[in-house]
Amino acid sequence: MRLQIHAVRFTADQSLLDFIQAKLDKLDTFHDRIVSGEVFLRLEGADSNKVKEKIVEVRLLIPGKEIFVKEHDKSFESATDRVMDVLKDKLVRFKQKRNDISSPAITEAKSRTEEDEIFEIDEL
Repeated sequence: MRLQIHAVRFTADQSLLDFIQAKLDKLDTFHDRIVSGEVFLRLEGADSNKVKEKIVEVRLLIPGKEIFVKEHDKSFESATDRVMDVLKDKLVRFKQKRNDISSPAITEAKSRTEEDEIFEIDEL
């Protein structure tokens, strides 16, 4: 997956960038058609001397949908873990919905309903 990581108003450590890249690369196991992703790392309260929380925002582009998740935590690593949990759930649900729509049983049921409607119209 092509991933862009943006650290807003600070310089991120290379080990943090590698950690995030490694975590998000694992999402390919849940959905194989992820086109690209963007990660925004922000510091809440950065204007003052005391940084309160770290914010991780992830936007994934997949065919037919854009998924966005935002999480706050004490560290970027733990926020990334929380983002991963939410993204896994969203990707699995999206893939399942897509498969349900295109499953042959549903398509067959729809065609039966259409045939019944045509038959009823012909009888009148």
